[in-house]
Amino acid sequence: MADFFIGLSGYLNDLGASVVLPILITIFGLILGLPFKKAFKAGVTIGIGFIGINLVIGLMGQQVSPAAQAMAGRFGVGLDVVDVGWPSSAAIAFGSTIGAAIIPLALALNMILLFTGLTRTFNIDLWNFWHSAMIGALVGVITHSFWWGLVAAACHMAVMLAIADLTAPIVQKYFGLPDISFPHGTSAPYGLLAIPLNALFDRIPGFNKLDATPQAIQKRFGIFGETLVMGLILGLLIGLLGFGFAHPAEDSKKILTLAISLAAVMFLLPRMVSVLMEGLMPISEAARDFVQKRFPGRTFYIGLDSAVAVGQPSVIATSLLLVPITLFLAVGLAPLGNRVLPLVDLATIPFIVAIMVAIFRGNIVRSTIGGAVLIGLGLFVSTWIAPVFTEVAVASGFSLGKGQHTISSLVDGSNPLTAFYFAAAKAGVPGMIVALVLSFGSLFAVRTVMNRRDREQTKQEVAQ
Repeated sequence: MADFFIGLSGYLNDLGASVVLPILITIFGLILGLPFKKAFKAGVTIGIGFIGINLVIGLMGQQVSPAAQAMAGRFGVGLDVVDVGWPSSAAIAFGSTIGAAIIPLALALNMILLFTGLTRTFNIDLWNFWHSAMIGALVGVITHSFWWGLVAAACHMAVMLAIADLTAPIVQKYFGLPDISFPHGTSAPYGLLAIPLNALFDRIPGFNKLDATPQAIQKRFGIFGETLVMGLILGLLIGLLGFGFAHPAEDSKKILTLAISLAAVMFLLPRMVSVLMEGLMPISEAARDFVQKRFPGRTFYIGLDSAVAVGQPSVIATSLLLVPITLFLAVGLAPLGNRVLPLVDLATIPFIVAIMVAIFRGNIVRSTIGGAVLIGLGLFVSTWIAPVFTEVAVASGFSLGKGQHTISSLVDGSNPLTAFYFAAAKAGVPGMIVALVLSFGSLFAVRTVMNRRDREQTKQEVAQ
C-alpha cells in the first residue's frame, strides 16, 4: 500500500502543479457543492493561471540565471552548493515517504483544527503541502524515524495556519483580498519575521518617515517610477553587473534582452495573477459557504497560494531589487561560510517577499532591506542543511547533475522554519518535543491575539 501511494505521489508530481491543481480543484469544488461545470471551469482556469504565472516567472529566471552565473564568475568566488529551485524541491518532497501521506494528513489536521477553533484558515492550497513534506523528510533523515518526520510535517502545517491567521488582516487590507490568508510555506515564515523588523524600522528616526511606495515613487519620478520602466532599469543594472561591457557588441545584446524581459515581467505578471484569481474566487466562495454552514457564526479565512499577490507592484519591484542584492550577498558572505550559489530560486523571490511587503505597507525600501537581511541569513541555513537536503534528494530518486555533489534550495533551504525544525531534529527527541509544543502552542497564542483583536474591533464599532 505504501508503495502505491509513493508511486501515485511521484506520478502526480511528474504532472506538475498546472495539471494536478485543475484535477484537485475540480474534485474539491464538487465536494464543496459546486456544479460540475462551475468546478471544472474554475479548475481549468486555475491551471491556466498557474501556467501563465510560471511562464512569466520562468522568463525572469531564464534571463536572470546567466547574469547571476556570470556575476559569480567575475568575482571569482567558488560556491559549490547548487540551488536546484522549488520545482526540484517539490519533486524531492513529494517523492519522499512523507510526501505520500502529506495531502490526507494536512486536510485531516486542518479540519480538526477548524473544528476545535484553533485556526480560522481553511487551506485549499493543496499543491504547497510539499513544503511540509520537505520538513518532514529532512527531519526523518536526521532522526532516522518516519514517525518523527510525520510529526514534524504536522507541526509545520500547524505553524503555517497560525501565521496565516495572524497575518490575514494585514494581507486582506493591503492586497484587497477579503477573507483570504496565505498559509504558504515560502511566504509565511518570512512574513512572521517581518513583524518585529517593521517595529524596529518604525523606531528609526528619519527612516520611519520615508515613503517609498510605488505610488510615491511614480509621483516623484514620473515615467521612471512606472513599474515596467523600473523593470527595464533594473534589467539594465543586473545585466551590467553580470555581463559587464568588455565586449560592447555582444554584451549589449544580453543586457538589453534582459532589460526588456524584466520590463515584460513587471507588465505581464499582474495580468496572469488576475487569471488565477478568476478561477480561485468560485472555489473560495464555495469553501467559505461550506465551513460557515458547518460552523455558523464563526469567522473563517480561505488559505491560498501567495501567487495571488506576486503581481502587486511593490512585490515585483522589491523582488527585482533583491535579485542582484542576493547575488552580492552570496558572494560577500562566502568568506564567512556561505557555499550556496542562488540560481533557479532567484525567480521565486516574489513569493518570499509577498507577505513581507504587506507588513511593510508597500514600502519598497523597507521590504528590500528586510528581505536582504533575512535572505542573507538564510544562505547560511541553506549551506547548513545542504548535505541532508542532498541525502533526501538522492533517496527520493533525484538525479544529481554533472558536477553536482551537494544541492540545496533558496526557497525551503534558507527558510527560517527549516532552520528551526532542522535544529530541533539535531537535538534529538528533547528537541522534537520542544518543537511539537511550540508549534501547536503557536495556535493557542495566535487564537488569543485574534480574540483580543476581535474584542477591540467590536468596541470600536459600538463606539461609532
